[in-house]
Amino acid sequence: MMDNLRSASNHVALKIILGIIIISFVLTGVSNYLIGGTHDYAAKVNGETISRAQFENAFNNERARQQQQLGDQYAQLAANEQFLQQLRQQALSQLIDQTLLQQYVHKLNLTVTDEQIKQAIFAVPQFQTNGHFDNALYNSVLNSVGYKPAQYAASLRNSLPNQQLAQAIGNTDFLLKGEADQLVNLVSQQRQIRQAVIDVNALAAKQQVNADEINSYYQAHQADFKIPEQFKVSYIKLDAKAMEKTPSEQDIQAWYDNHKTDYSQQARQRYSVIQVKTEQQANDVLKQLHDGANFADLARQYSQDPVSAKQGGDLGWMEMDAVPEELTSAKLSTKGEISGVIKSSVGDLIVRLDDVQPEQLQPLSAVHQAVADKVRQDAAITQFYALQQKVNDAASNDNDSLAGAEQVAGTKAVETSWFTQQSVPSELNFDAVKDVIFNGSLLGAQGTPGSNSSIITVDGNRAFVVRITAHQPVSVKPQSEVTGQITDAIKHDKALAVAKAEAESIVAELGQGKQTRLTQAGIQFGASQTLQRNQQSAVTETVFNLTPPQGNTPSYGFTQDNAGNVVIIALDKVTTGDMPAEQRAQMVEGITQNNAQLIFMALLEQLRQEAKIKYGDALQLQ
Repeated sequence: MMDNLRSASNHVALKIILGIIIISFVLTGVSNYLIGGTHDYAAKVNGETISRAQFENAFNNERARQQQQLGDQYAQLAANEQFLQQLRQQALSQLIDQTLLQQYVHKLNLTVTDEQIKQAIFAVPQFQTNGHFDNALYNSVLNSVGYKPAQYAASLRNSLPNQQLAQAIGNTDFLLKGEADQLVNLVSQQRQIRQAVIDVNALAAKQQVNADEINSYYQAHQADFKIPEQFKVSYIKLDAKAMEKTPSEQDIQAWYDNHKTDYSQQARQRYSVIQVKTEQQANDVLKQLHDGANFADLARQYSQDPVSAKQGGDLGWMEMDAVPEELTSAKLSTKGEISGVIKSSVGDLIVRLDDVQPEQLQPLSAVHQAVADKVRQDAAITQFYALQQKVNDAASNDNDSLAGAEQVAGTKAVETSWFTQQSVPSELNFDAVKDVIFNGSLLGAQGTPGSNSSIITVDGNRAFVVRITAHQPVSVKPQSEVTGQITDAIKHDKALAVAKAEAESIVAELGQGKQTRLTQAGIQFGASQTLQRNQQSAVTETVFNLTPPQGNTPSYGFTQDNAGNVVIIALDKVTTGDMPAEQRAQMVEGITQNNAQLIFMALLEQLRQEAKIKYGDALQLQ
């Protein structure tokens, strides 16, 4: 099977997220445990059903991910049903791939231990504070997305074998030392050359151009002389920031009184825990505690939770709604109170309530500036939205000008200079505004100025009403205006053709050991220089494509340099460079990782080809 996988490097890339223990996976993977099937389904993979509920959950998460990644651009794309359908298909494809991998992993009998699950949880950055696992943060994060630790552990038990599979595949690819040596020699190779330059501009000055050539060129290159569509726009801008005013102390006090929960810290509790494997161990530890033993010492000695054990069992502060059910079930209420033996998914627990912090309200004096800012912003936003509606109504009622909207807005409209779609004034350079200007809805018959726009809101706190006041459609510059440009272009083209023909003749003669044409052209080779493969230029590319020289006889070729001149190249020597050990190791690692990824994608493709996949109605029901 691996032979087939290695040969399948050209398959379509499948987006598989191998980092399965991050929070985004919780939102998709755990749902498979919580959501049952319905009568309709998304797909059946080798008889295993992917329910509509699973599919909807995956689609919603993919949509949220795209929205976060694309920002403002997402709203435009989401208006296209084809884009949304593509997202649906992508979400379903990922679910099918996950199912195929789980079936394959089950077939291979890959399993994970409790310790591996624990270490995977410890490794999640979202559960860490200053690089160390934070149990309170862990419980808080899971609680915020509606999951319990046992559910998350169950999802990892189902998903970590996929990671084992990926690692196993990654370890199957390697480079032999000889292969690595050859690659290093190829990448670090250096070539010693000389160059002789044929000046194309000098040749262009000698060329002649007639009227027929100019006319033919003009007719054949109309697109080069187009004047793009141009606009002049008048606009009224509303800015919530500009409407902000300093609030009164009465307004500040009223806001604070009505929003005290915003400035309160929830009640918190602090616990310590000793986690052991068996009930007998728990009872033994509990007896020692009742006999006066130190809780922290016993936690360091017996607790199976390596993170809290190092802290003497301390779990840190937790807000009340983030305290795990196992701890709340102990119903501890007094500082220092110790629970009995508590059963949990990770073993038997003994819990101590270390401290209690009641809800705390920050006084107005401590948050005065923040409250004042909020009052000022909210008042401005309220005024902003009310003025938007009035300006929008005025612009709609008086559609032949912005005069009515100006009167309501209390400001004069601003008119721009001429601009194109590629040179929009910065004040109007917002996707929503540009779409209204350029989509044709504001133009009248024959491209004449038409109606006012409706209100266009951007960034949440600015809004525009725009009107096209002048418009010029796409046109072509008259030939008389571009004759000089055309003449120069024709001369350059002729000169380049002459230079290439001359270079080809010179190279052919140099290959025969003669330099007559080179001398007649009045050019000569410059000083020797050494090029490396990573120097990106047209000359470098040609140099490294030349046949290595034989003995003391150079190899010859020609190309254009970055200045547009024709360059004749004499390749005198090829040498093997050197590569630092660290760079060599990075190169080998990169190649093997890329090969392993290709193998993994090929595995998925092969699993798909061998699978029986039946699609249900859920994809169309979205």
